[in-house]
Amino acid sequence: MRVAESVGGTGGARGGWTLAVSCLAVALVMAGVASLTTALPELAADIGASQTQATWIVDAYTLVLAGVLLPAGAVGDRLGRRGVLLAGLVVFAVGSALPVVVDTPTGVIVCRAVAGLGAALVMPATLSLLTAEFPARQAARAVGVWAGFAGAGAVLGILGAGALLAVRSWQAVFVATAVLALLLVVGGWFVPSSREPAAPGLDVPGAVLSATAVGLVVFGVIEAPDHGWDSALVVASLGGGVLAGAGFVLVERRRAAPLLQVGLFGDRGFGAGAVSLVVQFLAAFGVFFVLMQHLQLVWGYSPLRAGLALAPVAVPLVAAAVLAPWVSERVGLRVMTGAGLALVAGALVGIGGLGGGEDYPRLVVFLGVFGLGLGICATPATAAIVRGVPRAKQGVASAVNDVTRELGAAVGIALAGSLLASSYRTHLAPQITHLPAATRAHASDSLAAALQLAGDTPAGPGLAAAARRAFVDGFHDTLSALAVITAVTAVALTVWAPGSQRGHRPWQPGETRGRNAIDSSLVAKQDRSTS
Repeated sequence: MRVAESVGGTGGARGGWTLAVSCLAVALVMAGVASLTTALPELAADIGASQTQATWIVDAYTLVLAGVLLPAGAVGDRLGRRGVLLAGLVVFAVGSALPVVVDTPTGVIVCRAVAGLGAALVMPATLSLLTAEFPARQAARAVGVWAGFAGAGAVLGILGAGALLAVRSWQAVFVATAVLALLLVVGGWFVPSSREPAAPGLDVPGAVLSATAVGLVVFGVIEAPDHGWDSALVVASLGGGVLAGAGFVLVERRRAAPLLQVGLFGDRGFGAGAVSLVVQFLAAFGVFFVLMQHLQLVWGYSPLRAGLALAPVAVPLVAAAVLAPWVSERVGLRVMTGAGLALVAGALVGIGGLGGGEDYPRLVVFLGVFGLGLGICATPATAAIVRGVPRAKQGVASAVNDVTRELGAAVGIALAGSLLASSYRTHLAPQITHLPAATRAHASDSLAAALQLAGDTPAGPGLAAAARRAFVDGFHDTLSALAVITAVTAVALTVWAPGSQRGHRPWQPGETRGRNAIDSSLVAKQDRSTS
C-alpha cells in the first residue's frame, strides 16, 4: 500500500526537476537571512537601528521560521506539499519586498517576520517532496544534494548581496530576493505534488506551545545585552521558554495525533542528528553574523568584497556534503559527527583570533576548515533524521530537520549578537569615560553607530580606534564561546551517537529506544511497500 499519493511516475526528468526546484528553494530561504547580514551595516545606519534592533531585524525571520516549521510541515502532509511550497514562496516574496517601502526599524522587523512565515512553509515542503518522490536508495543521494544546497545557500546569499550592494543600495537585496522567489513559484508549478492520505488534523496546542517555547528563549537571549542576563525580563522570558518546552513534551505525549512524536528522540540516530544540526547552524549563522560586521567595519571591506572573502567556505562544504553519505555508510554517524563538529570548533577558534589588522590568508584557511567540518557532519545528520522516521511520516522528518536548522540559526544569531553587544560595551566603557554621557550611550549601541558618531565629533579618531578595539575583543569572546559549545557537543555526540545505521529500522509510535534496533527484513519490506 502506498503511503503518499503522487501525481505521475517517479524518477527521470520529473525527479530531476523536483530536485532542482527543491534545492533552489531551500537555498533561497537560507540565503534570505545570510544576505541580510551583508546588508545589515548599511541598512542599520540608514534606518537608525541600534545593535539590539539590528539583531532583531535578522532574528525576526529565523524566529518565526523556527516557530512555525512544525505546524507548516503538518499542513503540507495534509493539504499537499506542492501547494504549501507555492504559497510559502508567494508569502516569502511579499515579506522580502515590503522593507523597500518602510523606513523604520520596527517596520523592517515586521516585514522580516512575514518573510520568515513564508520560509516556514517552504522548507519542510522541499525535503518531504524529495523523500516522497524518490525511492529510499535514491533518496539518500537526493538528501545529500539538498543538504549541500542548504549549507551553501548562506554563502550564495552573502555573495549575491555583496554584488548588489556594490552597485545599488540595500533595498536591491530585498527586491532581488522577491523576484527569485516568484520565479521559483513558476518552476514549482510543474513539480508533482504529494501528501499523506491519512494525515491527522493540526495539533493546535502543540503548535502554540512549540512556537511559544522557541519565541521566549530567543527573545530572552536577544534582550539580555540591554537588560542584563539577571534582569526580571530576561529570566522570566528564558524560564517561560523552558516551561513552555516542558509543557509541549507533556502535551505531545498525551495526544493521539501529536504534532511531534517526542519518542523519536529516544532513537539515538534521530536524536544525535537533531542535536548535531542545531549546533552546526548555531555555529554557522553565529559566525557569519559577527564576521560580516568584522570584515566591513574593522577591516574596511565593501559588502561585495566581504561576500567574496567568505566564498572559500562553499567549496569544501558542498564537496564534503555530497560525498558524506558514501563515507558515512562505512564509518558511521558517530565518526562523521564527532570529526565534523571538532573541525568546526577548531575553525571558530582560528577565526576568533583575527585582529584589527587585515590577515586574509589566515581567514581563508580557517574558512576552509569550517566548510569541511560542516560538510562532513551535515548530510549524515539529515540522513539519520530521515532514516529514523517511517516513510509514511516523512513530513514529520522534514519538519524536524528544518526546525533544528532554523532553531540553531535563530539561537546562533541571537546568542552571537548578544555576546558581541555585551562584550563590546564592556570593553568600550573604560576607554570612553572622558566623553559626554549622550556620546557614550550612542557609541555603545554598536560599532556602526560609534563610527558614524566619530565623523561628527572632535574626538572622532580616538573614538573610532577605541570602538574598533572593543569590537575585536568582543568578536574574540563571542567566537570563543561558540567554539566551546561546539566542542562540548562534539565530545557528547561522539559518545552518544550510533555507529553504522545500515539496516536501521525506523522508530514506531509507542516504542522506547535507548539503542538502535536493527532489522533489515523490516526495512526491506517497508521499502517494497512504499516504492
